[in-house]
Parts: sequence; C-alpha cells; structure tokens
Amino acid sequence: MVLRIELCDSKPQIYRIIVVPANITLRKLHVTLLRAMGWEGGHLHEFIINHTHYGEPHPDFFEPDVKNEQRVRLDKALGGIATFDYVYDFGDAWWHKIKLLELAELDGPLKSPWCLDGAYACPPEDVGGIPGYEEFLEIMADTSHPEHADMKQWCGRTFDPAHFDLDDVNERLSEIQL
Repeated sequence: MVLRIELCDSKPQIYRIIVVPANITLRKLHVTLLRAMGWEGGHLHEFIINHTHYGEPHPDFFEPDVKNEQRVRLDKALGGIATFDYVYDFGDAWWHKIKLLELAELDGPLKSPWCLDGAYACPPEDVGGIPGYEEFLEIMADTSHPEHADMKQWCGRTFDPAHFDLDDVNERLSEIQL
C-alpha cells in the first residue's frame, strides 16, 4: 500500500508518502508513522478508521470505545475506505490525515516500510501542537527574541522547518522489521 500522511493544519503542508504491506498491524503502522515523521514516541495515539477508534489500551486512561490495535491489520480495518485519521500525543493533538494512494503490487515481501517522498521537517515533540509550533518558529527565527536562547536549548539543535531528508527517513524506517 502507498499511503500519504499529512500533518493537519500545517502550513506549508508537512507530509510523507510511505509504502507498507497491506497486512501491517496498526501497532506497527503507529511505529512506522512515528519514524516517518521524525518523532520518538512515548505519547498516546489513536487511529480513527471508519468511525472505529483503535489504540493501545492504557491502564491510567481507560477508554471503553477504543479497540486494541495490537493485532488489527490495516487492510481489514480499512474495509474498502481510502482515508482515515491518526492522532499522536493527545496533549499536543497532532492530527494526521492518511490517504491510501494505491494498492501497490510488490515483487516480494517488504523487509521494512519505506518512504517515497515528503516535505518539511517534523515539529519537535512537546512543542504544543500546531499553535505551539507556529510560536516556536517565530521565536527561532528571531535571534533577538527574549526566549530564543531558551527555546534553542530546549530544542537541542538548530531547526530548519524546510528540511526534509529522504535518506534519513528511510534509515529510521529500516529499523522496523515487518
């Protein structure tokens, strides 16, 4: 399957186009999405597919309407639809729209997911969602801003919002065994 992942409300549009097997579990897809976007993980997440919510049950955040994603295959969950949502980090609320672009015929099994294309850097984790990311970009762009030094230290690196490195994404994805 070829999927387009778009980070909702990002301007310009942050996206990735990835290839995964149709029978990938939602749990493995979650890890794939994290690596493709550039996030490390550690936050709750949820898939919303055809009005059904899938996620990882958490003892402190019991949600009776969330089905365990562990063994649910993407092709079975889709049931013929072509778009679904993925939410990562309920605090920052990173909403993603995922669209099935094509059912690709592969010559053999994939060893790992891979990325075909993408654009723009992934926002830093815990930056505060899209509004926090916009404020972060303003602060980072203005070296005279009173919060610039603190924000740069918090980020731990220089940050170029236009940066996208396809080889780097595929290196992260190669660590995922399918």
